[in-house]
Amino acid sequence: MNGFDLLPLGVSLLIGVAAFGSCIGIGIVGSKFLEGTARQPELVDTLQTKFFLIAGVTDGAFIIATGIGLWFATSNPFRG
Repeated sequence: MNGFDLLPLGVSLLIGVAAFGSCIGIGIVGSKFLEGTARQPELVDTLQTKFFLIAGVTDGAFIIATGIGLWFATSNPFRG
């Protein structure tokens, strides 16, 4: 096996691990957001702003990993 045969496996792992981590992270942050709003309803606006900021950053990391994986899948920068 050369590096070209392992490229689809690497790309799928890159996208899959990033997607899994992003989903788990947003789920945990979402549950903490709901817990925080249940405990302190007057802080909903502040907590909601922070929730969307953190969710955007977490989802942005997944989108960047997907872009890099698709770039590797289409152009294969490792081939000589």
